[in-house]
Amino acid sequence: MAIPTSRTKVKAEIMIDEEKCTGCGLCVSVCKDFGLKLVNKKVKVSETPCFGCIGCGHCMAICPSNAIEIHGRELSPSDLFDLPDQTKAATYEQLLFLLQRRRSIREFKDIPIEDALITKILDAAKTAPMGLPPSDVNVLILDNPEKVRAFARDFCDYLEGMKWLVSNWFLTFMKPFWGKANDQLFRGFVKPMFHVFIDNMRQGVNLVNYDAPLAMYFYGSPYTDPADPIVAATYAMLAAEALGLGTCMLGAVHPLIQSGKKAKRFRERQGIKYTSREGLFVIFGYPGVKYQKGIHRTFASITIKK
Repeated sequence: MAIPTSRTKVKAEIMIDEEKCTGCGLCVSVCKDFGLKLVNKKVKVSETPCFGCIGCGHCMAICPSNAIEIHGRELSPSDLFDLPDQTKAATYEQLLFLLQRRRSIREFKDIPIEDALITKILDAAKTAPMGLPPSDVNVLILDNPEKVRAFARDFCDYLEGMKWLVSNWFLTFMKPFWGKANDQLFRGFVKPMFHVFIDNMRQGVNLVNYDAPLAMYFYGSPYTDPADPIVAATYAMLAAEALGLGTCMLGAVHPLIQSGKKAKRFRERQGIKYTSREGLFVIFGYPGVKYQKGIHRTFASITIKK
C-alpha cells in the first residue's frame, strides 16, 4: 500500500528506458525507498521497496540520460525543468542581507498587490521542501483589504462565542490538566488577545490582520507533515521580501479555528478545507513605514553534542 495523502493514495509508476540507461547508478543512490537496483549494469525496479514510489522525482531529476520517467502522485516528466545556473543563485551575503532587512510590517500603503506578484510568491512557495510528496499544503488567498477585513470581522464574531475558553473558571479548571506553561500562556496572551481583537473590531480597528492588501493562510490536511505549511509560508514571506513587499506572520488565528462545531462552521464559511495540526497566516503589502535599524536575535540555546 502506498503512503496516503489527501491528493493520492496510490504509488507512482517508475518507467525505465533501458536503451537510454547507462548504468551509472545515480538514481539507485538517491532513491531512499530502495525502489531501484542495478542488474547487469542496467537499472531495474526493485521488487522490495520500502513503501512504493512516493513521487519525489529524485531519480528522474538526476538521470543524465533521461532514462527514467515517473508517472503518478501528481508527478510526470512534464514537471521537469533545467536548473538555473549556479552563477544566477544568490550568494550567502545576498541571502543574509535579505533576511536582515526583513522586519514584521503591519502598516501598509493603500496600494493593491498585482496578480503577477501573487503568482511569483506562490511559485516560490511551491518550491518549499515537504515531508511527503505530493504537497498537502493548502493556501487560502484573500487578495484585497475588503476580503481581509471580512475574514477578521467573521473571526471576531466567532471569538465572541468562544469567550468561555478564556474565562477565569475555565482556566482554573484546566490548569491541572494542561500545566503551568499553558496556563501562563492563556492568561498572559490568549485572554488579552481575545479582548484586544474583539474590542478594537467593535470600534472599526482591525488588529487581526491589519486590513492588509493581501493575506495568505497556509494549512495542511490530516495527512500533512506538520512542518510543511510553516515552511511554505516562510518561503512565501521571503519571496515577497525579495519583491519589495512588507510581510508579517500571524499565528493567533490558526489554533483557535481547529476544534469544535463553531470552528467547523467558521472554516466552511471561509473556504478552509481541513483541520490542520499546524498553519500560518502571512500578510503582505507595500510597506507604509521604513525601519532604519535591524535587531540582533538569539536562540534559547545552542548545544554542540560531545
